[in-house]
Amino acid sequence: MSIPSGKKYVIIGAGIHGLSTAMHLARKLESSGRGSGDDVIVIDKKAVGAGASGIACGVVRNNYFQPAMRELMAHSVGVWESDTEAYSYHPVGYMQISHEGMHEDVLSIYEQQKAIGYESSFIEGAAECQEYMEGIFHDWRAQGITSVLHEKKGGYANNMKSLRGLLGKAEAAGVDVRGGVEVTGFVTDGGAVTAVETDQGTIGCDHVVIAVGPWVQAPWAWLDLPTTTTIASPDGGDSIERPTWIYWALQEGTLGVDPGYLVDNDGNMPPVIHIDTDAPLYDDDGELVVEGPWGIYYKPDFSFGGVQGGYMPYIVDKPAAEVAVDPYGPESPDFVVGGDFYRTWTSALSHCQKRFEGKSHLIKPEPSGGIGSFSPDSFPIFDTFSQNAYFIADSNHGYKMIGVGALVAEELLGHEQALLEPFRYSRYAEGKLHPVSNSPYPWS
Repeated sequence: MSIPSGKKYVIIGAGIHGLSTAMHLARKLESSGRGSGDDVIVIDKKAVGAGASGIACGVVRNNYFQPAMRELMAHSVGVWESDTEAYSYHPVGYMQISHEGMHEDVLSIYEQQKAIGYESSFIEGAAECQEYMEGIFHDWRAQGITSVLHEKKGGYANNMKSLRGLLGKAEAAGVDVRGGVEVTGFVTDGGAVTAVETDQGTIGCDHVVIAVGPWVQAPWAWLDLPTTTTIASPDGGDSIERPTWIYWALQEGTLGVDPGYLVDNDGNMPPVIHIDTDAPLYDDDGELVVEGPWGIYYKPDFSFGGVQGGYMPYIVDKPAAEVAVDPYGPESPDFVVGGDFYRTWTSALSHCQKRFEGKSHLIKPEPSGGIGSFSPDSFPIFDTFSQNAYFIADSNHGYKMIGVGALVAEELLGHEQALLEPFRYSRYAEGKLHPVSNSPYPWS
């Protein structure tokens, strides 16, 4: 089938953001009498889930030190809960287990979760935390823990199943979703995008939505947007200049055990576990692996077939323009995990629970990992540029943020959304950055 010559809305990227935006936009056009799904097309150079959404670990959480992120994620959790079957969502909860250096930050998260009605429990003190965790896992043995934030909402979703659920909803609303269509540039007139150029022809448009994850640099450059960003000091001091985009490499893998190996004391699937500690990490032979603070996350996973999770990411030490995004994910020769990750992550699992002692050899050796594009403050940019080009640039928070598409759809129809306001690009020039926590992760 040939590419259409024009659509009112062209959405680039068939991941979580592109499909969610398309579905919600089509429904809102229909309900408002302003159009239908036939006005919307989603194009992707490969296929649904071929990018970051397709390899995401699937964790859904509200463990954010930043109030704006916490409110936005509460909204997204509500969308996940709206159709757990279609989105293959498992609302098992989420646990942030922390050392004393993060105590005050996590307490602040708990207090602000209470303020917005997001149910969670907060446990303080080393002995109290140990007792609480043993009530969930009889073999819990992590050291250096003085607080536990147990979110009763959240959990995880199976990434490709949830994307197929979104695809089905978007197509049912009349959206045209095309794979194998590569965008090569934009046609502009008077500063606005009038058409999207592809390898299969040009699609005229009134609005374009760019939801391409780690490929954000190309469309950003096509619109001559800045490669560096000036960040004003909130207290009137000197401003600083940072690259607009950098890359972090993500380290994730799967231990080849039955997912049920991780059941709790009652035989149920447990919450997602995230632990940050400053206790020295040793392998099962007693050799030191990590001396300073470290963190991991893990969960049972029936898609990957085992216990799946990850370790702290690391910055890709190259200018963004020199980073090879393609081939992406497990196909990359540069950004897949190896022996160092395997040893660290499996040692950390054993540090947390005795059941993982002596299981490091079960790590699945197939390629895994990927890279994410990060903004100057490592938080999303949701904003319109060149009059009608809407960027959903999520700084690797993307998969869990399924609800952003509903808000973007409203903005495309002229209704500004307060939940997205803190994520405008103008925050850098205004010095309105999100607060920074003591987490070793750039997205917390």
